[in-house]
Amino acid sequence: MIKPTHYDDDGYPIQWLRSAIPSNTLACLNGLAEDARSRDILGPGVDIRLHTFDETNRRVRPEKIARQLRRDGGRVLIGLVGVQSNQFPRAVDLARRFRAQGLTVMIGGFHVSGCISMLPEMPPEMVAAQAEGISFFAGEAEEGRLDEVFRDAYKGELKPLYNYMKDLPGLVGEPTPILPNQHVGRTAGSHSSFDLGRGCPYQCSFCTIINVQGRKSRFRSPDDLEGIIRDNLAQGINRFFITDDNFARNREWEAFFDRLITMREVEKLDIKFIIQVDTLCHQIKGFVDKAARAGVNRVFIGLENINPDNLIAAKKRQNKITEYRDMLQAWRDHGCTTYAGYILGFPGDTRESILRDIAIIQKELPLDLLEFFFLTPLPGSEDHLTLYKKGEWMDPDLNKYDLNHRVSHHGKMSDAEWEQVYREAWDAYYSPEHVETILKRAAAHPKGRPGNKLFLMMWFYLMVKYEGVHPLEGGYMRLKHRRDRRSGMPIESPLVFYPKFFVESLAKQLAYGMEFLKVYFRYRRVKRAPDRRSYTDKALSTAVMDDLDAMEMFTQTDGGKAAVAKSRRDKELRAAARTAAE
Repeated sequence: MIKPTHYDDDGYPIQWLRSAIPSNTLACLNGLAEDARSRDILGPGVDIRLHTFDETNRRVRPEKIARQLRRDGGRVLIGLVGVQSNQFPRAVDLARRFRAQGLTVMIGGFHVSGCISMLPEMPPEMVAAQAEGISFFAGEAEEGRLDEVFRDAYKGELKPLYNYMKDLPGLVGEPTPILPNQHVGRTAGSHSSFDLGRGCPYQCSFCTIINVQGRKSRFRSPDDLEGIIRDNLAQGINRFFITDDNFARNREWEAFFDRLITMREVEKLDIKFIIQVDTLCHQIKGFVDKAARAGVNRVFIGLENINPDNLIAAKKRQNKITEYRDMLQAWRDHGCTTYAGYILGFPGDTRESILRDIAIIQKELPLDLLEFFFLTPLPGSEDHLTLYKKGEWMDPDLNKYDLNHRVSHHGKMSDAEWEQVYREAWDAYYSPEHVETILKRAAAHPKGRPGNKLFLMMWFYLMVKYEGVHPLEGGYMRLKHRRDRRSGMPIESPLVFYPKFFVESLAKQLAYGMEFLKVYFRYRRVKRAPDRRSYTDKALSTAVMDDLDAMEMFTQTDGGKAAVAKSRRDKELRAAARTAAE
């Protein structure tokens, strides 16, 4: 089972000495495969041997693997798992090399599933791969689907396509997602990842989740959660990223949190979590408080934009900008670090409006980390299908579909302008002045952890500026291998490759040091300030309805003004209803 990476702009696989976090898909499939092995699904006397590779932190050499497999004997299935659209070219390159060694190969993941789910016909890159004997798996592998694949592969009868997109499995009682401990040693810390639910009820047009995992949510049980935690604790893993796209809409959230609270407060287990939520999670009674007690210390929020017109255009109607401040303040009150995704390139965006909105966020929202994405028509999304049907241009190079590259045209911005403002957005938000502001906000709170926030901010900014990758793809100490370059690109001479790589690596380390020095003295000044606990600014002030007219977030756009008016009407209606009930 191999989780492939994707190529950088020079055609080398993006790989690190230590990557950020283990793959959830790899953990899920490894757990299912271990369960299949324990049940002897291929019959008595047949040993199933499992090998897992995360290519973000481990080099994959098909020819070497094939030699080892021939020495070991037996039959082989190579599974390229969790393959996203940007990873599909790398997956196919690896698959071809394995096929050249006579090995059976299958590719699964969001690209395959999204294309099968949404497109009227299989796209050319998948047709070409199938013609070379590469099989595909669309959908999810629980409820015995992986057993079927194993049996067919063992008999030498693997089908060209396994399509389960119309039959999504339940998750309760399924095997624990878990990876061998050596995977954790190749990541940035004692972290692992797992899901407690799949699917999303919303209709965001840029999203692939709803078309791959469905709009009907499916969940694991609290017993499943406890089992996952204990199995990982036995391997020394106590930090977790719960990958549910929106944990606040998991109907079992309270039962999950209660179980974790018991484990933390009664058993005194040191466990912490990162979760993803929507912008209305704070309105769920007790959600934020129980999340903090359960060990949630980082929260990723799908903010996406502060212009309601853009949110409506993307069908993200559930985001109410009048709730952003209260939601962020609720998490801040509990000492949680907040991340938010922000999409650049909605139909109403211009370079000027984007930079204006970032400045507003800096002044008016108590947000810690902001990460920017190009609006990308990912295969499997409604946006991709719309452009596909219209025959609009989309970049044919799937390697660029990583949300860090422009792959379509914009109605108001030129290609160059859109790419320019993407870079400017990172520079603007992570300016030394705003980094200091975030540190001051953190230092004002007893649980603010300014040192941790500085590390995260530098990680996010440096990955984009110097490594050319999105922070979510980042890691520690970039690795490159001369012979692993993308097919169709020339293999560089050793006399060119190694000196160039050495100079690039040294230059990056020096640049990291310079960037760190820019903010370190600011950090030290903030930490030593005797009045740091009394710091406040506009973003930290308590939001009341009368403040909204004075805030640029609500006055700079027609959509913002309309959002305030609607919020006030709703509040008046609720007040009237309470009065009538009394």
